[in-house]
Amino acid sequence: MTTTQQPGGTPLPADERLARELLDGLAEAVLTTDGTGRVTLVNAMAAELIPEIDAGTELAGCSVAALARAVANGADRFDADHHGRRLRGVRRQLAGSRWAWYVRDVTEEHARADALLAERSRTAFLAQAGSRLALALHRDQVLLATTTLAVPYLADVAVALPRPAAPAEPHPRWIRYADSEPAPVTGLAGPALTSSVPGLAEALAGDRAEPGPWPDVPLTDVADLLPPEFGPPGTVLVSPLLSASGSAGALLLIRRFGRAGFDRRDVELAREFAARAGAALATADLHGEQAHLARVLQTSLLPPELPVVPGVSLAGGYRAAGDTLRIGGDFYEVFPHSRGALFALGDVCGKGVGAAVLTGRVRQSLQTLRLVEQRPLELIRLLNQALFDAPDAARRNQFTTLLLGSLDRGPAGLDLRIAGGGHPAPLLVTADGTVTPVPVGGMPVGALTAARFAETRVHLDPGDLLLAYTDGVTEARGPRDAAMFGEARLRAALAAAAGQPPAVLIDRVLSAVDDWLGGQAHDDIAMLAVGAST
Repeated sequence: MTTTQQPGGTPLPADERLARELLDGLAEAVLTTDGTGRVTLVNAMAAELIPEIDAGTELAGCSVAALARAVANGADRFDADHHGRRLRGVRRQLAGSRWAWYVRDVTEEHARADALLAERSRTAFLAQAGSRLALALHRDQVLLATTTLAVPYLADVAVALPRPAAPAEPHPRWIRYADSEPAPVTGLAGPALTSSVPGLAEALAGDRAEPGPWPDVPLTDVADLLPPEFGPPGTVLVSPLLSASGSAGALLLIRRFGRAGFDRRDVELAREFAARAGAALATADLHGEQAHLARVLQTSLLPPELPVVPGVSLAGGYRAAGDTLRIGGDFYEVFPHSRGALFALGDVCGKGVGAAVLTGRVRQSLQTLRLVEQRPLELIRLLNQALFDAPDAARRNQFTTLLLGSLDRGPAGLDLRIAGGGHPAPLLVTADGTVTPVPVGGMPVGALTAARFAETRVHLDPGDLLLAYTDGVTEARGPRDAAMFGEARLRAALAAAAGQPPAVLIDRVLSAVDDWLGGQAHDDIAMLAVGAST
């Protein structure tokens, strides 16, 4: 037995048999070359991974192209796909101009890395899709986002077929987006479409069909669903657009010939995306229904056109809040009678449908009760009783502030009786520009069964005006420091418009409030100006 010397001075055995056993036990392939570049040693793993290379092979001309190039170029590493495996090699110099190549099978590492990257990509796609779909509050926006998001990540062509929004629509409309088209295209689905496209009827019913080709579908039957010159599709996946109430439609994902089909992860991702799109579509439909209801209610709650009352000059002003879905709130009414008129101006507590319902109830109750009672104080008491007699009175927590008055024509001007229900005091504007509050007092209507209300009287000479307003005027906040418009500015605007007709006075106040707001959002605003005709 011969020995060699190691750095510490301890001799190492030079046993070729032991060295071979050690090399063959390595998980790495090992190739060594002499000074001419020919292979001198091949261990067992090298024989398994690279069977084409054996002792005596010239590496610069071997059949592993990436390795041959690395040797020829003097590179110290290479990566290659060989016999379905991914190989990675590094070179180390040995004594006497010899070299050793260490080659590892990194196929599993690559597969894990690719799977991680793919999962990250899927997660990013779903996150982006969720953000886009969450911002789409209208049906068309959801369909547009659904088709454009799916291309090209999931398919080359995406077609969304939502269920008709109204029962009167006999056939669904579709929207298509393709990577070869500059913008989405829409169309009307024919009556034979659901029977022509495999899996479409099932998807519209909420069932999930497996992806597959369309080998038996004539292109003429689905020509409208495909871009011009697209040709026969490759793989097609049809998924339902599911919502809580069932299928809201179907999504067709179409890939060209030559592109890989839908694997299991693709199918799962596509169905998750379709489910999110279906939920967004259902949300958009619900939002549309609520918006329509809000518009209908808002229209019904807008103050009516003021009647003509002999001897009385009237003008009203109304501004809805900036939020288009906010309904209810402020209102005014004028009911003529033989001696003059009854008038009311109120501000319902709360927002939304609940406030709208109470506003409608108050106005309808006033319409009915004024037929049996026209004295303001007695009428406001009857209204309070009527609100508490409603079936759901015990379940609600809403009330309204209210001014309720009567106008009686006199020989020189108007005599007013005003009952108060916790509302801001109206302002008397005389012809000389004096602005004086008319204290009324009282408690909000509908707040307490034993509420106390107050009444006051005021006389309007020709040229005088009485302005009743809601707190949306004085509480309007400007863009700087969020300061409120306030009663002082309101009085100044009224004083500047003294002697003008009621309509001019209302316009002046609204203009002053608009200037103060500077485009900021505001609460509902209602005003009613009353004067004696000259």
